[in-house]
Amino acid sequence: MSRARRIAIGVAILVLLGGLAWGFDLPARLGWGDADRRELTLFGNIDIRQAELGFRVSGRIKAMHFEEGDTVKAGALLAELDPRPYADSIATAKAQLAEQQATLQRLIAGPRPAEIEQGRANWNERVADLANAQRAYDRARQLRPTGVISQSNLDDATAAKEMATAREASAKEALRLLEEGTRAEDIAAGRANVAAAEANLASAETQLADTQLLAPADGIILSRVREPGAIVGPSDMAYVLSLTQPVWVRAYIAEPQLGQIHPGMKVEVASDSVPSRVYHAHIGFISPVSEFTPKSVETPELRTDLVYRLRVIVDDADESLRQGMPVTLHVAHAAAVAEAK
Repeated sequence: MSRARRIAIGVAILVLLGGLAWGFDLPARLGWGDADRRELTLFGNIDIRQAELGFRVSGRIKAMHFEEGDTVKAGALLAELDPRPYADSIATAKAQLAEQQATLQRLIAGPRPAEIEQGRANWNERVADLANAQRAYDRARQLRPTGVISQSNLDDATAAKEMATAREASAKEALRLLEEGTRAEDIAAGRANVAAAEANLASAETQLADTQLLAPADGIILSRVREPGAIVGPSDMAYVLSLTQPVWVRAYIAEPQLGQIHPGMKVEVASDSVPSRVYHAHIGFISPVSEFTPKSVETPELRTDLVYRLRVIVDDADESLRQGMPVTLHVAHAAAVAEAK
């Protein structure tokens, strides 16, 4: 084969390899060409989210149903207090409510017919007493000038007539009140007393319900702080619960790269433990405030650079993603995303 032929074949091979390289986007893989088309890689950790759980009321712990490491579902009964004191409070509140309701019904119904008749009979009696006292007074007033009775007897008759007049007026007014019935103000006060008793009962029932400690969300018991028999107050902790849903990734991005991302962008998440498993996520939050790079952040850049905190929400998380574990995030640049749209 001639020298010229060998040169021509070599040039053809180089051209073919160059075409294949560009066809498979080799410049982008090697870091050549447009930087905006390369993938943005960030590093972060699965966010540690936990809740310290305790009772809203004080009492003696009756039971603790879970141990450290147990998985619990939202609404699961974690622990119980002795409910007896709060059950007694409910019984008392129910009795007070019944009393106030009976009082209100009596006020609304007003006086019974028999009570009105009794009031009328009492007034008639006072009217008769007044008539008798009036006749005694008239006789004494007529006899006094003749000297048959003394001035003292006349004074006694006068006082008896005045007292009979007052008793008759009082009985008449009492009968009028019975016939008019209960005042609207008294009924309103009775209704207010019933409402207060109902609120007191609802409060007692709430306190009884608070003797049961329920899991606020799905999670794993990290710590069991108390044991049955212990006396606890509203500020005392009984369990520490690690929340498993939703799974968040806390990551940081350097200030020069901040304009390349935005909330809602799709993100691929990979862990060192299962690198073949790729999780799908999206950016949920970008901090508006910069901060110095935390020591826990692993980036190739200098740690003195200013960074912005990100919250990435994993959409298809499973048990392989553990709280605190490091992960790698792959984000398409904003320029590439805009071009794809």
